[in-house]
Amino acid sequence: MVTQQVARRPVWWREALVLATAFLLCLSGGIFHPDNTFGWPPIATYVVAGVSCAALVVRHRAPVAVVAVTTACGMLVAPLGLLSTPLIVVPVAIAAYALALHTELRVTIAVLLPAVALLVAATPLLDGLSWQDAGRLLSVAALPLIAGALGTATQSRRAYLAAMEERALRAEESRESEARRSVAEERVRIARELHDVVAHQITLANAQAVVAAHVFDSQPEQTRSNLNNIIETTRNALDDLRATVGLLRQAGDANTPAEPSPGLAQLPRLLESFDRAGLRVTMDNDGTPKPLPPGVDLTAFRIIQEALTNVGKHAGTGHARIRLSWSHDLLGITVADDGPDSRTAKSPSFTRSDRPSGYGLIGMRERAKAVGGQLSTENSPAGGFIVAAHLPITSANPTGDTENGGPP
Repeated sequence: MVTQQVARRPVWWREALVLATAFLLCLSGGIFHPDNTFGWPPIATYVVAGVSCAALVVRHRAPVAVVAVTTACGMLVAPLGLLSTPLIVVPVAIAAYALALHTELRVTIAVLLPAVALLVAATPLLDGLSWQDAGRLLSVAALPLIAGALGTATQSRRAYLAAMEERALRAEESRESEARRSVAEERVRIARELHDVVAHQITLANAQAVVAAHVFDSQPEQTRSNLNNIIETTRNALDDLRATVGLLRQAGDANTPAEPSPGLAQLPRLLESFDRAGLRVTMDNDGTPKPLPPGVDLTAFRIIQEALTNVGKHAGTGHARIRLSWSHDLLGITVADDGPDSRTAKSPSFTRSDRPSGYGLIGMRERAKAVGGQLSTENSPAGGFIVAAHLPITSANPTGDTENGGPP
Protein backbone atom coordinates (compact mmCIF):
# COMPACT_ATOMS: atom_id res chain seq x y z
CA MET A 1 0.00 0.00 0.00
CA VAL A 2 2.86 2.40 0.83
CA THR A 3 4.49 1.65 -2.51
CA GLN A 4 1.31 2.47 -4.43
CA GLN A 5 0.92 5.81 -2.60
CA VAL A 6 4.52 6.78 -3.36
CA ALA A 7 4.07 5.83 -7.02
CA ARG A 8 0.87 7.92 -7.41
CA ARG A 9 2.05 11.03 -5.59
CA PRO A 10 4.20 12.49 -8.45
CA VAL A 11 1.21 12.21 -10.85
CA TRP A 12 -1.11 14.18 -8.58
CA TRP A 13 1.56 16.78 -7.85
CA ARG A 14 2.20 17.18 -11.57
CA GLU A 15 -1.50 17.64 -12.29
CA ALA A 16 -1.82 20.19 -9.48
CA LEU A 17 1.23 22.05 -10.78
CA VAL A 18 -0.14 22.17 -14.34
CA LEU A 19 -3.55 23.44 -13.18
CA ALA A 20 -2.05 26.04 -10.84
CA THR A 21 0.32 27.33 -13.55
CA ALA A 22 -2.50 27.53 -16.10
CA PHE A 23 -4.72 29.43 -13.62
CA LEU A 24 -2.00 31.97 -12.76
CA LEU A 25 -1.08 32.57 -16.42
CA CYS A 26 -4.70 32.99 -17.43
CA LEU A 27 -5.28 35.29 -14.48
CA SER A 28 -2.21 37.35 -15.30
CA GLY A 29 -3.62 37.95 -18.77
CA GLY A 30 -6.35 40.04 -17.12
CA ILE A 31 -3.92 42.73 -15.99
CA PHE A 32 -3.92 44.08 -19.57
CA HIS A 33 -6.98 46.28 -20.10
CA PRO A 34 -8.53 47.27 -23.45
CA ASP A 35 -7.71 50.95 -22.77
CA ASN A 36 -3.97 50.12 -22.78
CA THR A 37 -3.71 50.38 -19.01
CA PHE A 38 -2.58 47.86 -16.39
CA GLY A 39 -4.31 46.93 -13.15
CA TRP A 40 -5.74 44.18 -11.04
CA PRO A 41 -7.61 41.50 -12.99
CA PRO A 42 -11.37 42.05 -12.97
CA ILE A 43 -13.80 39.50 -11.59
CA ALA A 44 -14.55 38.20 -15.08
CA THR A 45 -10.91 37.09 -15.41
CA TYR A 46 -11.25 34.88 -12.31
CA VAL A 47 -14.42 33.33 -13.76
CA VAL A 48 -12.83 32.58 -17.15
CA ALA A 49 -9.65 31.21 -15.56
CA GLY A 50 -11.56 29.10 -13.02
CA VAL A 51 -13.92 27.51 -15.55
CA SER A 52 -11.18 26.86 -18.11
CA CYS A 53 -8.78 25.30 -15.59
CA ALA A 54 -11.55 23.22 -14.00
CA ALA A 55 -12.26 21.68 -17.41
CA LEU A 56 -8.57 20.75 -17.78
CA VAL A 57 -8.95 18.13 -15.03
CA VAL A 58 -10.64 15.72 -17.47
CA ARG A 59 -8.56 16.63 -20.55
CA HIS A 60 -7.02 13.13 -20.75
CA ARG A 61 -10.40 11.36 -20.70
CA ALA A 62 -12.43 13.76 -22.86
CA PRO A 63 -9.98 15.94 -24.84
CA VAL A 64 -12.47 17.05 -27.49
CA ALA A 65 -15.00 18.27 -24.90
CA VAL A 66 -12.26 20.11 -22.97
CA VAL A 67 -11.11 21.91 -26.14
CA ALA A 68 -14.71 22.98 -26.77
CA VAL A 69 -15.13 24.32 -23.20
CA THR A 70 -11.83 26.21 -23.14
CA THR A 71 -12.50 27.65 -26.62
CA ALA A 72 -15.92 28.86 -25.48
CA CYS A 73 -14.32 30.53 -22.45
CA GLY A 74 -11.79 32.20 -24.77
CA MET A 75 -14.60 33.49 -26.96
CA LEU A 76 -16.31 35.07 -23.90
CA VAL A 77 -13.25 37.19 -23.12
CA ALA A 78 -14.22 40.09 -25.39
CA PRO A 79 -17.96 40.19 -24.42
CA LEU A 80 -16.90 40.30 -20.75
CA GLY A 81 -14.80 43.41 -21.41
CA LEU A 82 -11.42 41.68 -21.26
CA LEU A 83 -8.51 41.92 -23.66
CA SER A 84 -7.85 38.72 -25.59
CA THR A 85 -4.14 37.90 -25.11
CA PRO A 86 -2.06 34.70 -25.46
CA LEU A 87 -1.99 34.35 -21.66
CA ILE A 88 -5.77 34.10 -21.43
CA VAL A 89 -5.86 31.26 -24.04
CA VAL A 90 -3.21 29.17 -22.20
CA PRO A 91 -5.95 26.67 -21.10
CA VAL A 92 -6.85 26.25 -24.79
CA ALA A 93 -3.21 25.43 -25.59
CA ILE A 94 -3.03 22.83 -22.80
CA ALA A 95 -6.28 21.26 -24.01
CA ALA A 96 -4.91 21.23 -27.60
CA TYR A 97 -1.77 19.41 -26.41
CA ALA A 98 -3.87 16.76 -24.64
CA LEU A 99 -6.08 16.41 -27.72
CA ALA A 100 -3.10 15.77 -30.03
CA LEU A 101 -1.57 13.37 -27.49
CA HIS A 102 -4.62 11.12 -27.15
CA THR A 103 -6.34 11.24 -30.57
CA GLU A 104 -5.43 10.66 -34.19
CA LEU A 105 -3.95 13.40 -36.35
CA ARG A 106 -7.08 13.85 -38.47
CA VAL A 107 -9.21 14.33 -35.34
CA THR A 108 -6.73 16.87 -33.98
CA ILE A 109 -6.81 18.88 -37.19
CA ALA A 110 -10.60 18.69 -37.47
CA VAL A 111 -11.04 20.07 -33.92
CA LEU A 112 -8.17 22.56 -33.60
CA LEU A 113 -8.64 24.48 -36.84
CA PRO A 114 -12.28 25.47 -36.07
CA ALA A 115 -11.31 26.27 -32.46
CA VAL A 116 -8.51 28.61 -33.57
CA ALA A 117 -10.80 30.22 -36.16
CA LEU A 118 -13.43 30.92 -33.49
CA LEU A 119 -10.85 32.44 -31.15
CA VAL A 120 -9.54 34.73 -33.87
CA ALA A 121 -13.04 35.71 -34.97
CA ALA A 122 -14.06 36.57 -31.40
CA THR A 123 -11.03 38.83 -30.89
CA PRO A 124 -12.08 42.47 -31.54
CA LEU A 125 -9.80 45.01 -33.11
CA LEU A 126 -9.04 48.16 -31.12
CA ASP A 127 -7.97 50.70 -33.75
CA GLY A 128 -8.48 49.08 -37.11
CA LEU A 129 -5.78 46.51 -37.86
CA SER A 130 -2.67 47.87 -36.17
CA TRP A 131 0.59 46.04 -35.83
CA GLN A 132 -0.25 45.46 -32.19
CA ASP A 133 -3.56 43.86 -33.10
CA ALA A 134 -1.94 41.73 -35.81
CA GLY A 135 0.70 40.44 -33.40
CA ARG A 136 -1.93 39.70 -30.76
CA LEU A 137 -4.13 37.79 -33.24
CA LEU A 138 -1.15 35.84 -34.52
CA SER A 139 -0.13 34.89 -30.98
CA VAL A 140 -3.64 33.82 -30.02
CA ALA A 141 -3.89 31.62 -33.13
CA ALA A 142 -0.35 30.23 -33.00
CA LEU A 143 -0.31 29.14 -29.35
CA PRO A 144 -2.93 26.32 -29.66
CA LEU A 145 -1.48 25.21 -33.01
CA ILE A 146 2.06 24.96 -31.60
CA ALA A 147 0.74 23.03 -28.59
CA GLY A 148 -1.09 20.63 -30.92
CA ALA A 149 2.09 20.08 -32.97
CA LEU A 150 4.05 19.31 -29.80
CA GLY A 151 1.38 16.84 -28.69
CA THR A 152 1.48 15.07 -32.07
CA ALA A 153 5.28 14.83 -31.92
CA THR A 154 5.12 13.45 -28.37
CA GLN A 155 2.53 10.86 -29.42
CA SER A 156 4.74 9.74 -32.35
CA ARG A 157 7.79 9.47 -30.12
CA ARG A 158 5.93 7.39 -27.54
CA ALA A 159 4.61 5.10 -30.27
CA TYR A 160 8.13 4.68 -31.67
CA LEU A 161 9.59 3.85 -28.25
CA ALA A 162 6.77 1.38 -27.57
CA ALA A 163 7.38 -0.31 -30.93
CA MET A 164 11.12 -0.55 -30.23
CA GLU A 165 10.47 -2.00 -26.78
CA GLU A 166 8.04 -4.55 -28.20
CA ARG A 167 10.53 -5.48 -30.93
CA ALA A 168 13.29 -5.94 -28.36
CA LEU A 169 10.97 -8.06 -26.22
CA ARG A 170 10.06 -10.24 -29.20
CA ALA A 171 13.73 -10.62 -30.12
CA GLU A 172 14.55 -11.69 -26.56
CA GLU A 173 11.70 -14.19 -26.60
CA SER A 174 12.91 -15.51 -29.96
CA ARG A 175 16.44 -15.99 -28.61
CA GLU A 176 15.13 -17.79 -25.53
CA SER A 177 12.87 -19.95 -27.70
CA GLU A 178 15.77 -20.79 -30.01
CA ALA A 179 17.98 -21.70 -27.05
CA ARG A 180 15.25 -23.90 -25.56
CA ARG A 181 14.69 -25.57 -28.93
CA SER A 182 18.41 -26.24 -29.34
CA VAL A 183 18.67 -27.74 -25.86
CA ALA A 184 15.58 -29.89 -26.50
CA GLU A 185 16.96 -31.15 -29.81
CA GLU A 186 20.32 -31.94 -28.24
CA ARG A 187 18.64 -33.84 -25.40
CA VAL A 188 16.60 -35.81 -27.90
CA ARG A 189 19.75 -36.76 -29.81
CA ILE A 190 21.54 -37.79 -26.60
CA ALA A 191 18.51 -39.81 -25.49
CA ARG A 192 18.41 -41.56 -28.85
CA GLU A 193 22.06 -42.60 -28.64
CA LEU A 194 21.72 -43.73 -25.02
CA HIS A 195 18.62 -45.69 -26.00
CA ASP A 196 20.69 -47.51 -28.64
CA VAL A 197 23.37 -48.28 -26.02
CA VAL A 198 20.76 -49.70 -23.63
CA ALA A 199 19.23 -51.79 -26.44
CA HIS A 200 22.67 -53.19 -27.27
CA GLN A 201 23.29 -54.10 -23.64
CA ILE A 202 19.92 -55.84 -23.26
CA THR A 203 20.57 -57.84 -26.43
CA LEU A 204 23.98 -58.80 -25.09
CA ALA A 205 22.50 -59.90 -21.73
CA ASN A 206 19.91 -62.02 -23.53
CA ALA A 207 22.64 -63.76 -25.57
CA GLN A 208 24.64 -64.47 -22.42
CA ALA A 209 21.55 -65.88 -20.71
CA VAL A 210 20.92 -68.24 -23.65
CA VAL A 211 24.51 -69.51 -23.45
CA ALA A 212 24.22 -70.00 -19.70
CA ALA A 213 21.02 -72.03 -20.13
CA HIS A 214 22.70 -74.37 -22.65
CA VAL A 215 25.81 -75.09 -20.55
CA PHE A 216 24.14 -75.03 -17.13
CA ASP A 217 24.54 -78.76 -16.51
CA SER A 218 27.74 -79.56 -18.44
CA GLN A 219 29.89 -76.49 -17.67
CA PRO A 220 28.95 -74.89 -14.33
CA GLU A 221 32.03 -72.64 -14.24
CA GLN A 222 31.23 -71.10 -17.60
CA THR A 223 27.63 -70.69 -16.44
CA ARG A 224 28.81 -68.77 -13.38
CA SER A 225 31.00 -66.56 -15.55
CA ASN A 226 28.09 -65.86 -17.90
CA LEU A 227 25.83 -64.98 -14.98
CA ASN A 228 28.42 -62.51 -13.67
CA ASN A 229 28.61 -60.94 -17.11
CA ILE A 230 24.80 -60.67 -17.22
CA ILE A 231 24.82 -58.90 -13.83
CA GLU A 232 27.37 -56.34 -14.97
CA THR A 233 25.70 -55.81 -18.33
CA THR A 234 22.24 -55.27 -16.87
CA ARG A 235 23.67 -52.98 -14.22
CA ASN A 236 25.22 -50.81 -16.90
CA ALA A 237 21.94 -50.88 -18.84
CA LEU A 238 20.01 -49.71 -15.79
CA ASP A 239 22.49 -46.87 -15.20
CA ASP A 240 22.14 -45.68 -18.79
CA LEU A 241 18.36 -46.08 -18.63
CA ARG A 242 18.20 -43.82 -15.59
CA ALA A 243 20.26 -41.25 -17.49
CA THR A 244 17.66 -41.16 -20.28
CA VAL A 245 14.70 -40.46 -17.96
CA GLY A 246 13.25 -37.10 -18.90
CA LEU A 247 14.78 -37.17 -22.37
CA LEU A 248 12.49 -37.76 -25.35
CA ARG A 249 13.27 -40.05 -28.27
CA GLN A 250 12.18 -38.76 -31.65
CA ALA A 251 9.66 -40.82 -33.58
CA GLY A 252 10.57 -42.32 -36.92
CA ASP A 253 14.20 -43.15 -36.10
CA ALA A 254 15.72 -46.59 -36.64
CA ASN A 255 15.06 -49.02 -33.82
CA THR A 256 18.61 -50.37 -33.80
CA PRO A 257 21.89 -48.60 -34.55
CA ALA A 258 23.46 -49.25 -37.93
CA GLU A 259 26.85 -49.88 -36.26
CA PRO A 260 28.18 -50.25 -32.69
CA SER A 261 28.16 -47.03 -30.67
CA PRO A 262 31.54 -45.30 -30.75
CA GLY A 263 33.82 -45.11 -27.74
CA LEU A 264 37.39 -44.30 -26.77
CA ALA A 265 38.55 -47.33 -28.74
CA GLN A 266 37.69 -45.39 -31.91
CA LEU A 267 39.81 -42.36 -30.93
CA PRO A 268 42.75 -43.29 -33.23
CA ARG A 269 40.42 -43.38 -36.22
CA LEU A 270 38.90 -40.05 -35.17
CA LEU A 271 42.30 -38.40 -34.77
CA GLU A 272 43.34 -39.67 -38.19
CA SER A 273 40.32 -37.98 -39.78
CA PHE A 274 41.22 -34.66 -38.15
CA ASP A 275 44.84 -35.09 -39.18
CA ARG A 276 43.78 -35.49 -42.81
CA ALA A 277 41.78 -32.26 -42.50
CA GLY A 278 44.85 -30.35 -41.27
CA LEU A 279 44.47 -30.51 -37.48
CA ARG A 280 47.29 -32.33 -35.69
CA VAL A 281 46.20 -33.76 -32.34
CA THR A 282 48.44 -35.15 -29.60
CA MET A 283 47.02 -37.35 -26.83
CA ASP A 284 48.42 -38.22 -23.39
CA ASN A 285 47.19 -40.73 -20.81
CA ASP A 286 47.69 -40.00 -17.13
CA GLY A 287 47.09 -43.17 -15.16
CA THR A 288 45.98 -46.63 -16.17
CA PRO A 289 43.12 -46.80 -18.71
CA LYS A 290 40.10 -48.75 -17.50
CA PRO A 291 37.05 -50.23 -19.23
CA LEU A 292 34.14 -47.81 -19.19
CA PRO A 293 30.38 -48.36 -19.10
CA PRO A 294 28.97 -47.96 -22.61
CA GLY A 295 27.14 -44.72 -21.81
CA VAL A 296 30.22 -43.09 -20.30
CA ASP A 297 32.38 -44.42 -23.15
CA LEU A 298 30.04 -42.90 -25.74
CA THR A 299 29.87 -39.59 -23.86
CA ALA A 300 33.67 -39.33 -23.61
CA PHE A 301 34.04 -39.97 -27.35
CA ARG A 302 31.36 -37.42 -28.31
CA ILE A 303 32.83 -34.72 -26.03
CA ILE A 304 36.29 -35.15 -27.56
CA GLN A 305 34.80 -35.19 -31.06
CA GLU A 306 32.79 -32.00 -30.51
CA ALA A 307 35.68 -30.21 -28.79
CA LEU A 308 38.05 -30.99 -31.67
CA THR A 309 35.41 -29.87 -34.15
CA ASN A 310 35.15 -26.53 -32.34
CA VAL A 311 38.95 -26.21 -32.44
CA GLY A 312 38.90 -26.72 -36.19
CA LYS A 313 36.05 -24.25 -36.74
CA HIS A 314 36.84 -21.46 -34.31
CA ALA A 315 40.37 -21.68 -32.91
CA GLY A 316 42.35 -20.88 -36.04
CA THR A 317 45.17 -23.26 -35.09
CA GLY A 318 46.55 -26.48 -36.53
CA HIS A 319 47.35 -28.19 -33.23
CA ALA A 320 45.28 -29.47 -30.29
CA ARG A 321 46.06 -31.52 -27.18
CA ILE A 322 43.99 -34.23 -25.49
CA ARG A 323 44.74 -35.44 -21.99
CA LEU A 324 42.94 -38.39 -20.36
CA SER A 325 43.37 -38.58 -16.58
CA TRP A 326 42.38 -41.92 -15.10
CA SER A 327 41.64 -42.38 -11.39
CA HIS A 328 39.84 -45.04 -9.39
CA ASP A 329 36.31 -43.77 -10.10
CA LEU A 330 36.75 -40.74 -12.35
CA LEU A 331 37.87 -40.01 -15.92
CA GLY A 332 39.16 -36.53 -16.64
CA ILE A 333 39.15 -35.25 -20.25
CA THR A 334 40.97 -32.07 -21.29
CA VAL A 335 40.98 -30.71 -24.84
CA ALA A 336 43.07 -27.56 -25.31
CA ASP A 337 44.41 -25.43 -28.13
CA ASP A 338 46.85 -22.51 -28.30
CA GLY A 339 44.66 -20.15 -30.30
CA PRO A 340 45.35 -18.73 -33.77
CA ASP A 341 48.87 -18.59 -35.14
CA SER A 342 50.47 -17.24 -38.28
CA ARG A 343 50.86 -20.67 -39.85
CA THR A 344 47.21 -21.66 -39.67
CA ALA A 345 45.78 -18.22 -40.28
CA LYS A 346 46.19 -18.88 -44.02
CA SER A 347 44.92 -22.45 -43.92
CA PRO A 348 41.80 -22.96 -46.06
CA SER A 349 40.63 -25.92 -43.98
CA PHE A 350 40.64 -24.27 -40.55
CA THR A 351 39.75 -20.61 -40.32
CA ARG A 352 38.65 -18.68 -37.29
CA SER A 353 35.00 -17.63 -37.51
CA ASP A 354 33.70 -14.40 -36.06
CA ARG A 355 31.73 -15.97 -33.26
CA PRO A 356 30.87 -19.57 -32.25
CA SER A 357 27.21 -20.42 -32.06
CA GLY A 358 27.50 -22.01 -28.61
CA TYR A 359 25.25 -25.01 -29.41
CA GLY A 360 28.25 -27.39 -29.34
CA LEU A 361 29.06 -26.37 -25.78
CA ILE A 362 25.41 -26.87 -24.80
CA GLY A 363 25.50 -30.39 -26.25
CA MET A 364 28.71 -31.32 -24.44
CA ARG A 365 27.36 -30.08 -21.11
CA GLU A 366 24.12 -32.03 -21.62
CA ARG A 367 26.07 -35.20 -22.43
CA ALA A 368 28.25 -34.91 -19.35
CA LYS A 369 25.23 -34.18 -17.16
CA ALA A 370 23.32 -37.17 -18.57
CA VAL A 371 25.90 -39.64 -17.20
CA GLY A 372 26.39 -37.85 -13.88
CA GLY A 373 29.48 -35.86 -14.84
CA GLN A 374 30.27 -32.21 -15.38
CA LEU A 375 31.95 -30.05 -18.02
CA SER A 376 33.62 -26.63 -17.83
CA THR A 377 35.24 -24.29 -20.34
CA GLU A 378 37.73 -21.46 -19.96
CA ASN A 379 40.16 -19.33 -21.93
CA SER A 380 43.77 -20.41 -21.82
CA PRO A 381 46.38 -17.87 -20.62
CA ALA A 382 48.27 -18.57 -23.86
CA GLY A 383 45.30 -17.36 -25.91
CA GLY A 384 43.56 -20.65 -26.62
CA PHE A 385 40.51 -22.42 -25.25
CA ILE A 386 40.21 -25.33 -22.80
CA VAL A 387 37.36 -27.84 -22.48
CA ALA A 388 37.53 -29.95 -19.32
CA ALA A 389 35.14 -32.80 -18.43
CA HIS A 390 34.97 -35.19 -15.48
CA LEU A 391 32.97 -38.38 -15.99
CA PRO A 392 32.29 -41.04 -13.32
CA ILE A 393 33.58 -44.60 -13.82
CA THR A 394 30.65 -46.37 -12.16
CA SER A 395 31.51 -49.94 -13.19
CA ALA A 396 33.97 -51.91 -15.31
CA ASN A 397 33.54 -54.25 -18.27
CA PRO A 398 34.86 -57.67 -17.23
CA THR A 399 34.86 -59.15 -20.73
CA GLY A 400 37.64 -57.02 -22.09
CA ASP A 401 36.01 -56.13 -25.40
CA THR A 402 36.77 -52.39 -25.60
CA GLU A 403 35.65 -51.87 -29.17
CA ASN A 404 31.96 -52.60 -28.85
CA GLY A 405 31.52 -52.09 -25.09
CA GLY A 406 30.63 -55.79 -24.51
CA PRO A 407 31.82 -59.36 -25.01
CA PRO A 408 32.64 -60.65 -28.52
